[in-house]
Amino acid sequence: MNNHRVDETNNSETEETEKQVQVREKQEDNEEEVLRKLLLPNVHDLPLTPPSAVDSNFVAYFAPDFMKAGHDQYVYRHANGLCVIGLAPTHAAFKDEAGISAVDFNVGKSDRSGFKVTGKRKKNAQHFESNTALCKVCTNNASYIVRCCVKGSLLEVNNRLIKQPGLLNSSAGREGYIAIIMPKPADWLKIKSSLLSLEEYNRMREAH
Repeated sequence: MNNHRVDETNNSETEETEKQVQVREKQEDNEEEVLRKLLLPNVHDLPLTPPSAVDSNFVAYFAPDFMKAGHDQYVYRHANGLCVIGLAPTHAAFKDEAGISAVDFNVGKSDRSGFKVTGKRKKNAQHFESNTALCKVCTNNASYIVRCCVKGSLLEVNNRLIKQPGLLNSSAGREGYIAIIMPKPADWLKIKSSLLSLEEYNRMREAH
């Protein structure tokens, strides 16, 4: 009789644990879907006058001259901790009159465009350092390496840029983002101190 009660208790605890996991995974999926809709919104849902940067859902940070002069990048941090990485408006690549003409994710030892994260827990996500190369953007006259800027797990790269590199010229801060990275809280606190706020970035570039 006692064994029967123990079995019932164990089964109840297992069911409760499974329910908690399902709820947590559903919340994570919802957060990622919200983030994706913010970056790639339905055109019919957009206001006539677009909001600045990526509106109030993100906090904008900047890494000017990241590892090389003129290589200005942004880090848009969402409330859930995800970081969107891309080219800041003052990046040297935009100084070319013809703009960016190609994006190549085949850098380092692997092709980032073939990278796929599977499973709700993202267990196979690759972990990169802040200076790890994400891709190479090319203009008619030069090429530039775009880097992670933050240490963390690479969740996805924007493969649309391979066929539509012009998104960087028209919407680098939104549809033209480069990648999404999830840093650990401790790693984020370390890198945050080296980044500039939007106001600091504007003051710095206006001074030049």
